Amino acid sequence: MAMKDGLKIIPKDDIALVEWDLEGEKVNKLSSAVMMKFQKMIAELKSSNFKAVVMISRKKKIFIAGADIAEIKDLNEPEEAKKAAAGGQQIFAELEDLPIPVIAAVHGACLGGGCEMILSCDYRICTDDMSTKIGLPETKLGIIPGFGGCVRLPRVIGLQGALDIILAGKSVIGKKALKLGLVDQLVPEAILEQQAMKLARKVIDEGAKKRKKRFSPKGAANAFLESFLGRPIVFSQAKKTVMKMSGGHYPAPLKAIEVISKTYGMSNRDLAMDIESTGFGEVAATSVSKNLISLFYMTEDIKKQNGVNDSSVRPRKIKSIGVLGAGTMGGGIAQLAADKGIKARMKDLNTDAIAKGYQAASKIWSSQLKRRRLDKYQLQQKLDLLSGGTTYDGFQTMDVVIEAIVEDMKIKQSVIGETAKHCSDNCIIATNTSSLSVTEMSKGHPKPENFAGMHFFNPVHKMPLVEVIKGEKTSDEVTATVFDLSKKMGKIPVVVKDGPGFLVNRLLLPYLNEAVFLLEEGHSIEFIDKAYLKFGMPMGPLHLIDEIGIDVAVKVAKIFHEAFGERAKPSELMAKVVECGRLGKKNGKGFYHYDERGKKGAIDNSIYADLGLSSPKSGGNAEEAVNRGIFAMVNEAARALIEDKIVDTAREVDLGMIMGTGFPPFRGGLLKHADTVGSSKIVADLEQFSSKIGPRFKAAAPLAQMGQNNGKFYN
Repeated sequence: MAMKDGLKIIPKDDIALVEWDLEGEKVNKLSSAVMMKFQKMIAELKSSNFKAVVMISRKKKIFIAGADIAEIKDLNEPEEAKKAAAGGQQIFAELEDLPIPVIAAVHGACLGGGCEMILSCDYRICTDDMSTKIGLPETKLGIIPGFGGCVRLPRVIGLQGALDIILAGKSVIGKKALKLGLVDQLVPEAILEQQAMKLARKVIDEGAKKRKKRFSPKGAANAFLESFLGRPIVFSQAKKTVMKMSGGHYPAPLKAIEVISKTYGMSNRDLAMDIESTGFGEVAATSVSKNLISLFYMTEDIKKQNGVNDSSVRPRKIKSIGVLGAGTMGGGIAQLAADKGIKARMKDLNTDAIAKGYQAASKIWSSQLKRRRLDKYQLQQKLDLLSGGTTYDGFQTMDVVIEAIVEDMKIKQSVIGETAKHCSDNCIIATNTSSLSVTEMSKGHPKPENFAGMHFFNPVHKMPLVEVIKGEKTSDEVTATVFDLSKKMGKIPVVVKDGPGFLVNRLLLPYLNEAVFLLEEGHSIEFIDKAYLKFGMPMGPLHLIDEIGIDVAVKVAKIFHEAFGERAKPSELMAKVVECGRLGKKNGKGFYHYDERGKKGAIDNSIYADLGLSSPKSGGNAEEAVNRGIFAMVNEAARALIEDKIVDTAREVDLGMIMGTGFPPFRGGLLKHADTVGSSKIVADLEQFSSKIGPRFKAAAPLAQMGQNNGKFYN
């Protein structure tokens, strides 16, 4: 009873074992073609003599990854998208309405449409393996669950638990799924099929009972909030949280709240599903969804790449790394490596520094332990992979050494040369520099082909980007190895050519510089930062300068001024801020106040007097203020991409800016946003800014040329 594409019915006496193993695919996904075949299978099961169904996947660590995102990407009209969702809903309704009980046996990823499928089943069993994750990540793609997830999940696990998963696009491991009531049993992978068949037999013996488990508020932590009277409170609070987290820029979570509020408790399934499919259609056709899906493909493409143009180049296998420096960056890099199962040894000048590195790592893991992201055994495993000392002991066997010491070229060159003496000839040494030339630094290495840049962003365990910097003599094999190591450490790597500021910091500088110029012109800190927050940036530019360290920003600004000339000349106000003893978050005093834990407080209004500024303006043109900073970044991006070829594609610019600076994902990235605005409009505004404010806004030659016919970065 096999069907095409690896969807099979295997008779096991009076039980139908349905196997998912799509041919030619690494994962099981619910494309339109697969859904049609599944619908035919459901009809076959309905007319058969089977008394129960068990569904299982034969893919390694994958149950069903979800719907085919490529098909969602091509849905451009709300009615078209609604129709697609309604089609999936109908098939899962037919699954739910089978006259015999259906048991889902889940191992591995069960996401999106996969989760919606098992919600249509009578019973759910999953494995306790960490690869088993069940959830609805749709809002991360700018859509809502459209195959019944908004309707069924609240009925299975309750309103509060369902909102938590759907609004954040979360997935949960098996242990959490069991606690929520999302699954009925948790078993080891080795006995999953056996236990599912055993459950099917038990149900048959008890009279082949259908069972639609529905959440009952009785005994819930707060039954009132699940009640008719309590629900408005839950929905109101959920909306407030979404608005606070997203600024209202992402319509999908708000639409999900609307759909769930209308359908929760509704007895008419068809009407509830119609409300959901209508909501799905409304958000699936938005530019926000298209941009988030584009970002998804960007990150997926990274998984398939090796970081160089030659696909035959293979990265070296990395089992251990050394880290020079146990400070904020070095300690963070060592912790991250150990967290991902790579042995990491820190070296610093004294034991106090090493102890601080251990403490920082332990703090991160202890937090995960407290939130039950790992257990005590897993914590000990990670700690065992981390070591440190004041000598080069152990460096002889290291595959890679990452340097994260003071930003001084001569010191770095000296330390790199010294380190190379204590390592094997094949050991790769990478620098975590944020601004210094990798090519120049490689002169300190006896084998510059084994030297590269590996620029992490702070905080290391949170920021997803790593810039892999290829010096003039860096070999393709070394580049591919650092690229692959970045992925193994859970990061998104972007390969960049050596140059001042590489990619992200080079584009970020004019943005930050412009914010200080706005302050100098009399605009308030509140006005500047609020304008950019409204645009969608995760924090205002002046707040970001505080986070970076105002003294660091001044130092980097000088480097850029020397490299790029007058267009990168910083505001004189920047140095004055440091002269006033304001370093930002690190000493609790910057544009904002910070408490002893580094938590941001109110604006420090005394800064105006300290800088000799009069009382700031009460308002201003927010759109112009934002465009000054954003268009300055676009201008510099045109130079970096087209003139200097720091990266090869606009996609890499956008990936770097989203992952490295938090540029609003809903806008698709810096250059996707530029294409949306139009190069002609950007060039015209830059010309206006140039004549009114200063020549730093003069449109770069490649951008000016694009503007003549409103050309695009994305062709």
